Amino acid sequence: MRILMVGDVIGRPGRAAFAKYTPKLRREKQVDLVVVNGENSADGKGVTKKTLDELTLGGADVVTSGNHVWDKKEVMGIIDDEPYLLRPGNYPVGVPGKGACIYPLKGKNIGVMNLSGRAFMQELDCPFQRAEELLRELSRECGVVLLDFHAESTSEKMAMGWYLDGRVTAVVGTHTHVQTADERILPGGTAFISDLGMVGPWDSVIGFKKEPVLTKTTTGMPARFEVADGPSVYSALLLFVDDATGRTMDVERIQLREENV
Repeated sequence: MRILMVGDVIGRPGRAAFAKYTPKLRREKQVDLVVVNGENSADGKGVTKKTLDELTLGGADVVTSGNHVWDKKEVMGIIDDEPYLLRPGNYPVGVPGKGACIYPLKGKNIGVMNLSGRAFMQELDCPFQRAEELLRELSRECGVVLLDFHAESTSEKMAMGWYLDGRVTAVVGTHTHVQTADERILPGGTAFISDLGMVGPWDSVIGFKKEPVLTKTTTGMPARFEVADGPSVYSALLLFVDDATGRTMDVERIQLREENV
């Protein structure tokens, strides 16, 4: 089984790049399942029905999110009805949406979890304890379990990878929009990378126009961040999974830059 896990999609340029390259990768790499983080798909912050539909039509099977999931009010009207749209599972009980789903694939069940880190971010419920709870539920039906850990701290993401090693198929980090070069398979067969990176404008500051970011950074004054224009980068991790054991046998880090492809 081959699973493609794709980084944060940033605004309209990111959605266009996702729709452009995902079908190509599905064909060329014989991908069976695509999981993508869509929390920045609507104007750089949030998700709407329109952007969710674009991601699905572009090749996404499951869409995860993170701290910006609520930035567009429209999401409140759709998140309970979309079976494969996730929000971090460590929000308190009673919050709309869900933190995990089961995706049927070729006679098997694929479990996908979404959690948020707490270091340098909004403090939610403990992601490690919530991972245990979600995993107990998913492991009853799923031989393959994936986690999108949306977190700022590299050490927190690494800790989660080691914590779940041998118990899940993959722990991938999202949120920083910068792809890391530490992809590996941990001793228990769990694939890990600190951050998948982004799908969005390459000539930017993590997907946003440089000038407002530089203004705020150099002066401390407020500035309105807008999604940048121009060629995009497409960042992802491809997992080669043993169908029988649910362990990852190999990984391939992918970064496509539009000026080079």
